Amino acid sequence: MKKTSIFLIAFLVAAISALAVINRFHSRYIHKKAERLAVQDIDRYNKRLIDTAISLLKSGYIVLRTGKGADSYLLAQMNQTDKTYSHCGIVMIEHGYPFVYHSIGGEDNPDERLRRDSAGFFFSPLHNDGLAVVRYDYDDDKVNTLRQVVGQYYKERPKFDMKFDLKTDDKLYCAEFVYKAVNKATHDPAYIRPTTVLGCTFVGIDNLFVNAHAHMIWKTKFK
Repeated sequence: MKKTSIFLIAFLVAAISALAVINRFHSRYIHKKAERLAVQDIDRYNKRLIDTAISLLKSGYIVLRTGKGADSYLLAQMNQTDKTYSHCGIVMIEHGYPFVYHSIGGEDNPDERLRRDSAGFFFSPLHNDGLAVVRYDYDDDKVNTLRQVVGQYYKERPKFDMKFDLKTDDKLYCAEFVYKAVNKATHDPAYIRPTTVLGCTFVGIDNLFVNAHAHMIWKTKFK
């Protein structure tokens, strides 16, 4: 009788221990599954945002994004009125799809030359927290001129301007590229106006959309 009781106690202890282990693994499984589903939901949500942005794009539109890195944060600090965005580019529809021309340096672009990327790639949430789409009030003729101007810049493929010097044209930072291309296409040197602070003149990304000619038609943040 005593041996039977000892056996039952040992069995119960082993069973309880086994159930604890099973519950622990089951809990981990449920947690990991929930994490995977959450990631999938976020991916689907972000993809819908990108698809919406792409559906709005037309040639001549300006696109903005908010980068996640320290360099993006520093670039956003150049903005004097709205520090949300750290990068920008010009949209051109080619073969029915929007592409973005933009000047970028750093690890994302080792050769530091003017890039042409698909809108889907440009909007990727991998290194970005949000995006915006801006429309200017120029007409179709100006858009066609802008296409030629952007095409010429892309042939020359200037490098990214680490000195942020508006006086030079052989190197351009992102907002400088948009500023010079748009002003050249509109034949209006004041269409986009630069900012002057303490004797230093520069173009912040907010200069591109906080002006009389610009209308922000859509903006969002990624999850």
